[in-house]
Amino acid sequence: MAWIYLFLAGVFEIGWALGLKQTAGFTRVVPSVLTIGAMAISLGLLGLALRTLPLGTAYAIWTGIGTLGTVAAGILLHGEPATALRLGCVALIVTGIVGLKLASSP
Repeated sequence: MAWIYLFLAGVFEIGWALGLKQTAGFTRVVPSVLTIGAMAISLGLLGLALRTLPLGTAYAIWTGIGTLGTVAAGILLHGEPATALRLGCVALIVTGIVGLKLASSP
């Protein structure tokens, strides 16, 4: 169950990262409320995952999921460049996440 919590925490991290851009420096009320809500849910789920998962592994995977999703959304929604170097760096993050997951399994 902890891995599910961690995955969902990462998904909500993507949500608040995307929402943060929409808040215009927390001057827009609805995006600000939604972003703060996503932050709270993300941190709450991370806290639940940390009951059983190692701190370093969980934190790295949480931020990795958030990073991957935010980069992908930036490319798809905001026209950010999808250069070979950027995609190669994303592949390294995926490799690290998979490696940490495998290293945490008994």
